Amino acid sequence: MTRARALRTRCLRAEGIRKVAASPTLEDALRYLAATPYRHDVTSGATPAEAQRAVSATLLWHLRVLAGWQPATGADAIRALAAGFEISNTEHHLRALTAEPRQPGMERLHPPPYRLGALAIAWTRLARTRTPSELRTALSASVWGDPGSDSPAAVATGMRVSAAIRLATAVPDAARWAAARLTLLLGREVFVVGRRMPDVSARRAARLLGPRAVGAGSYADFRQALPATARWLLDDIDDEADLWRAEARWWDAVDGDGRELLRQSAFGPRPVVGAVALLSADAWRTRGALEMAARGGGLGDWPAEVLSAPG
Repeated sequence: MTRARALRTRCLRAEGIRKVAASPTLEDALRYLAATPYRHDVTSGATPAEAQRAVSATLLWHLRVLAGWQPATGADAIRALAAGFEISNTEHHLRALTAEPRQPGMERLHPPPYRLGALAIAWTRLARTRTPSELRTALSASVWGDPGSDSPAAVATGMRVSAAIRLATAVPDAARWAAARLTLLLGREVFVVGRRMPDVSARRAARLLGPRAVGAGSYADFRQALPATARWLLDDIDDEADLWRAEARWWDAVDGDGRELLRQSAFGPRPVVGAVALLSADAWRTRGALEMAARGGGLGDWPAEVLSAPG
């Protein structure tokens, strides 16, 4: 697993992330990134969204390289960990299917899909669909399962729930992350947005969180009903309005667990899972730092949790 450990050098790490965040302009941040492992897809003149997407594309490339070095079990683990890229592709595809006729600037609203390569789960079939109904049918016939509706909200939620279940099953070392991520999704959907989860997604979510948590009528009851694998995420988060803090806490946990997994010398997928965790957390923090730079740089007005990257 030497190659997995070597990918730690592709992380920007705390010092670099803080330099990006402190950049007085987005263009200054992009110039800094041009000399880092994120340089491949970062270009001068990019919008904040384009710059953040370029960071994600670099992460995806590193995961594809790592998957190419693995036996089947290792590649399967990376595919489950990287499912968010296929979800993003599908969301953009669905928006394009329901968009008004093409107008100038639409390419920025509907960017080219991520190039998934061997990390694709069902993207080839999903990309060929031409209506929301066809997309739902294709999802239902794949491992993603029926999202319960062809609306953008139902598809996004259904795919994320499915991804969490698959991750917990396929990558036992990531089961804690999967349960906590599903907790964050459910908490936002139900208690912040006020949107009821489709029945089919609720039933799937109950496999990880239990029926009491999924059916809770209040945020307080939801927290109390969560299993231990997920309850830690909402410790001292007494109000649903503060769920943004749980996002940063989740990434801190992924980063910390990833470091521990990467230190283990045993053969098997653990160092690979650890490498994916570190690369993913670094990319998330770098995207946050780019947003700070786009807003004028400096760290004083931003919560410490957003840049809580270890050294």
